[in-house]
Amino acid sequence: MSNSPIRLIVSGGGTGGHIFPALSIANAVKAKCPDTEILFVGAENRMEMQRVPAAGYRIIGLPVSGFDRKHLLKNIAVLWRLMKSRRKARRIIRDFQPHVAVGVGGYASGPTLKEAGAMGIPTLLQEQNSYAGVTNKLLAKQADCICVAYEGMERFFPKDKIKLTGNPVRQNLLDAAITHDEAVRTFGLDPTKKTVLIVGGSLGARTLNESMLSAWDSLKDTGVQFIWQTGKYYYGDITAQLRGRELANVHVCDFISSMDAAYAAADLVISRAGAGSISEFCLLGKAVILVPSPNVSEDHQTKNALALVNKEAALYVKDADAVNTLIPLALETVKDGAKLAQLSVNIRKLAFHNSAEVIADEVIALAMKYKAEKLK
Repeated sequence: MSNSPIRLIVSGGGTGGHIFPALSIANAVKAKCPDTEILFVGAENRMEMQRVPAAGYRIIGLPVSGFDRKHLLKNIAVLWRLMKSRRKARRIIRDFQPHVAVGVGGYASGPTLKEAGAMGIPTLLQEQNSYAGVTNKLLAKQADCICVAYEGMERFFPKDKIKLTGNPVRQNLLDAAITHDEAVRTFGLDPTKKTVLIVGGSLGARTLNESMLSAWDSLKDTGVQFIWQTGKYYYGDITAQLRGRELANVHVCDFISSMDAAYAAADLVISRAGAGSISEFCLLGKAVILVPSPNVSEDHQTKNALALVNKEAALYVKDADAVNTLIPLALETVKDGAKLAQLSVNIRKLAFHNSAEVIADEVIALAMKYKAEKLK
């Protein structure tokens, strides 16, 4: 048995912020132990059911969903789906017989990791945010190892289980070979001008889009250019509003597939404050203005942003203030070379390198220990 392949379950998802780290960890384990058998467990009808197979891994969906805090009666159905999910997770674990289970947060990781722990399988949690998610807080007591990206997480988790590893990021961003000038030209812009990148995630961010629209008529003669990802949801409406008012110094698109080029082109980034994005900014040393989304649990994006602001590693604009203040601040900042340099230096100090590999080592160690104990 000791020479047999490791069997690993990875569970969680719901957003790219959970899925990218999950895939990075799986890839790192595979790189170290190529014979590893990996099974993902996600939530039915969520993003992971497409993204994970596209990355080459098998996934099984659970009928789990989140609690509805506004319509409490709807939670009767949520509890029923949770019970069904726990039964299904138990069957999956019995059939697959994993040596270790990893939870990255999101609906599916709750029942999967709970059942794995109850069946004696070692579990590892990966918490991306500076304010721990509800699922991971509930699972922490029985977890064997908890990998975190921020200091001070003993507020939420048992101190002796915490490993400060950082968040795994998309490897292609770190391997990018494109130069700044080449990157700017791919967006049809001028390499000699300062460039601001605005990203609100794949679906877009209403506040960031409204901030650009409100400042539109003042952008023409600023000497600054913009790469603006509106998100697919908003793109049609925005392009309709701007018909006949297009600006040569603003590249508008619904989605950027080559984020390595977008980051290379940007002198300054405007973004929400998701943990995965912040980890990328740290590793790439990008000067950034963070506008935390107010529509997330426990307001964790604001806490993520302030963790950087307190170290003078990012600027922060409150969502409610953004329409009036965001673009003027961006224009002022991107023209201030000393400020850009300071932000870049300070954010780079917060970077964690090789996070996926460090977490993979913990995963493999737990699996090997479990296998050794089974042999006794």
